[in-house]
Amino acid sequence: MTAAVALVSARAARGLDEDLPLLLTAFAAAGARAEIADWDDREVDWTRFDVALLRSAWDYTERLTEFLAWVEHTSSNTLLLNPAAVVRWSADKHYLLALADRGLPVVTTMFAEPGQDARRILQQFLAEHPSTELVVKPAVGAGARDTRRHVAAATDETVGHVSGLLTAGRSVMLQPYFEGVDRHGETALMFIDGRFSHAIRKGPLLPPGAPAHDALFAPEEISVRVPGADELDVAQRMLAALPFGPLLYARVDLIRDARGAPCLLELELAEPSLFLAYAPGSAARFAAAALARLAAR
Repeated sequence: MTAAVALVSARAARGLDEDLPLLLTAFAAAGARAEIADWDDREVDWTRFDVALLRSAWDYTERLTEFLAWVEHTSSNTLLLNPAAVVRWSADKHYLLALADRGLPVVTTMFAEPGQDARRILQQFLAEHPSTELVVKPAVGAGARDTRRHVAAATDETVGHVSGLLTAGRSVMLQPYFEGVDRHGETALMFIDGRFSHAIRKGPLLPPGAPAHDALFAPEEISVRVPGADELDVAQRMLAALPFGPLLYARVDLIRDARGAPCLLELELAEPSLFLAYAPGSAARFAAAALARLAAR
């Protein structure tokens, strides 16, 4: 029997997910029938799919409650990968605190919650973590939307950004900005079925003085990168600390701190770009791993 596979996307992401054409080809070559379906399309009957693979549901951050309800509904009707528990856990970056509490190297992060005073939070952050620049972004967000790099001395500008997010009912993250990111960018390490697959370099996404980005995702400068042994070690430690076991897919985004040590910027476990075009054979490995999980079920 031919497996029916849903590659879950969103209308806003149509034509933007460069992984999808490769996955359609890879699943076809593996003897499966894959098609793209938007997560919020009420005409889709999810029961007709053997497996639904979250790929580019990139507008979920603006509709989190609705999206998580869809996740629960769909996971009760078909095999959802990654599973619902993983999606719920990773949708809100408060998970960084849990990882830091376990002694793992995570970018220093302070959270501000709706109802708190933005100016007081900023003063506390700068007192505890002196830095010349900082990053302000929502705790539920993707693609650098509503994220901005601020000079620490520009207090009113930073307070305005934090206040705007808090007023909208969104939790806010404050993090130091490491100058090395401007030279080295980020390292994103891709894992398929719990095993390292490939890595890419992302160029710096936050030019100094640029306004917060409000499109689906910020333009990215991508190139192949061979990760350092220390980066690979940190990424593997992060995934080993998760309570879910080996995942079908995971992306670990790292930057180097002021000392040059790799630290976690974020874990992408729900709908990450996997940059499959930068690693020949990776789409086929992804399809084979997904179909193996379906067969094991």
